[in-house]
This record gives sequence, structure tokens and C-alpha cells, in this order.
Amino acid sequence: MNPTPSSAPLIVSLPDQGLADLLGDPPEGVSFITWDMSGPAPVDEIDIVVPPYLVGTGVLAQLATVKAHLVQSPMLGYDGVEAVLPPGQVFANAVSVHETLTAELTLALILASQRGIPDFVRAAERGTWERAWRPSLADHTVLLVGYGGVGQAIEDRLVPFETTIVRVARNARTVERGEVHALDELADLLPSADVVVIAVPLTESTRHLVDDDFLSRMTDDSLLVNIARGAVADTEALLAHAGRGRLRLALDVTDPEPLPDGHPLFALPNVLISPHVGGATSAAFPRLARLVSSQIERMQRGEDPLNVVFRT
Repeated sequence: MNPTPSSAPLIVSLPDQGLADLLGDPPEGVSFITWDMSGPAPVDEIDIVVPPYLVGTGVLAQLATVKAHLVQSPMLGYDGVEAVLPPGQVFANAVSVHETLTAELTLALILASQRGIPDFVRAAERGTWERAWRPSLADHTVLLVGYGGVGQAIEDRLVPFETTIVRVARNARTVERGEVHALDELADLLPSADVVVIAVPLTESTRHLVDDDFLSRMTDDSLLVNIARGAVADTEALLAHAGRGRLRLALDVTDPEPLPDGHPLFALPNVLISPHVGGATSAAFPRLARLVSSQIERMQRGEDPLNVVFRT
């Protein structure tokens, strides 16, 4: 990437004033503008475009109205992006922003499900005192399906809970903490797991990875946690296994999403659902601001941007 000429300001478009406030005064030679991408770009050329958070991929079509040098997504996932991204774009995802936050929620979902927190809340709402023995997280086996940044952040937080961790990724390898199994070994690994965490990106190869066969290989009363994308799991298969009480589910993502009011999954006491809020914390936008600042500095120095996933 060539440096921006010093005579021309580097233009960075931000989706709202909130992110601008976190970034503070622009560095020398940088100009911030606001563009929420609900309409055409306000200028002909933008060096770094930051799209709005959680509005879907459709807004990326507006990139056809501007010459953009880098699109810095506020999201970690990028499924569906390539199909709508106009030609000539460099698209980076938000590595370093959401991994810790998603791992926090993953642990919350596991602990709440294992220790029966939803049952205690329901009992309290009825005004009753209902004690129960519940499975621990300690001394149990957690199977991590997906060992990228999110999977590794989840492992960091599982270690102090004295669990046995089994790692699965697309390709087998050995890391500092031990063996990473290949995805084609998954069928043999599922019966040994007490908790299965899904943390893979959504691709054609992972769509409906969690199907009836996958779930049938899990042991009775084990817990499936999906913090990846809803379509990684077959919703009908989830309903079939959870509906007859054989498995427990903790889902931050669903298919469809949002889950329609009155959907059968909501009615199952062994299913805990959060509304895709893995990254929705107070830490998200300050971390995004730090990433945007880093991309600005790299562009000013003429260095390649971080986290590029597509060049169209």
C-alpha cells in the first residue's frame, strides 16, 4: 500500500459520533467524516471506511459510490460479505475487538447452563426455594470446535476451571498447549465431550455442521454451546434433540436470526438463548477505536493494513 501524499489529508469515515468521540481529535494529516452508509458516500474518495455495527451486509453495496482504500469492519465474522462487496475493495475484519468479549459470554453461557442458573431464576420468579444438584464445569471435558482467536480466548478462560480441553480445527497441528485435532476427527471426539463449543466461521463447509448425526454422537445431557453463526447448526435437529430432553443447548446465535417471537426453542427449559450479544459490551467500541487508530497509523506509514480477509 502506498502512503497517502502528505499534501492531502487521509479521510476516515466513521458511522457515528460515538466512535469519533472515542478516537478523539484526528491525528495530524487525518480528517474524520461521518457516514452511516444509509445512502451514497458524501465524498468521492475515502481512505478508511468503518461501516456501522450490526446492520447487516447490505450497506456494503454503498461502497460502489466511493473510491475506498480500506473497509474496516467492526465485526469479526464476514460471512455474506464477499457476495455484496463491490469490486476493488480491501476488506478487513475486527480481529482483536471481539475475541475476549465473545469468550466472556461463552463462559457465562456454560456456567449458567451447567449450574442451573435459569432454573433458579424461574424458581425465584415463582417465589420458591428449589435447590438442585447440577453438573460442574470442573473435571469435565470441553470440546472446542474451532480454534481461531475466539476458540483460543475461550480456552484461556476455561483453563482455571480445571477442565479437560479438546481442540478441533480445520487442520491438525500441535500448539504450545497440546494437540489440535482435524475437523474430520470430530465424529470420534464428540462422544467424549461433556460440553461442545462451536466457534467456527460460517462457510459452505461448516453450514449445518451441527446436524442430526453430530448431535446423535453427543452423550445424553451434554451441553452444546453455539457462539459462531446460527446456520452452522440445523435448527430442526437442535429442536429434535433438545425437545426430547436428550441434550442441553446454550445459543447466542440462531437460524433464523432474530429468532421469531414464539419460536419453539424459546419454550424449552433446557435451552438458554442470548440474542447474539457476544460482542455487545462496554469494551467493544474502545477496542474498535484502538484498531481504527492502528490502521490509520499503518496507512500513514505506507504499511499494509491488518486483518485483511478480502481483496475484490
